[in-house]
Amino acid sequence: MLEIEKFSFPTPWSYQAFAYELLHNDFAHYIVAQKEQQVVGYAGIWVVIDEAHITNVAVKPDNRNNKIGHLLIEHLISEAVRLGANKITLEVRPSNTYARRLYKSLGFEEYGLRKNYYSDTKEDAIIMWLKGLKRVIK
Repeated sequence: MLEIEKFSFPTPWSYQAFAYELLHNDFAHYIVAQKEQQVVGYAGIWVVIDEAHITNVAVKPDNRNNKIGHLLIEHLISEAVRLGANKITLEVRPSNTYARRLYKSLGFEEYGLRKNYYSDTKEDAIIMWLKGLKRVIK
């Protein structure tokens, strides 16, 4: 996961951040995608009461454009419903047009902006929501 994180984000999460998420954060739930017994992608959510928040989604560069990200997010949505969430949110960089297109294809809608959200570039974050999860998952 750390290798994928390093290639996917300008300010990657540290080992300590992931260790805390996986070992100590009761709200956190993570999944991985494997190909030939190698981790090629991962995604995580926090579920608090009836809301889920996607914390991160990343796919190894040489495995992108193979629907892995789409499948990871679909699985996160199912997991969120299983854990009692009826809506799910995320933040995405305006410059990340691929991710925005992917989220929209799954039914997420843009609801607002967090100004200067990303400390590395001072880029804003688009807030996206997918509501009515129990209707989305059959």
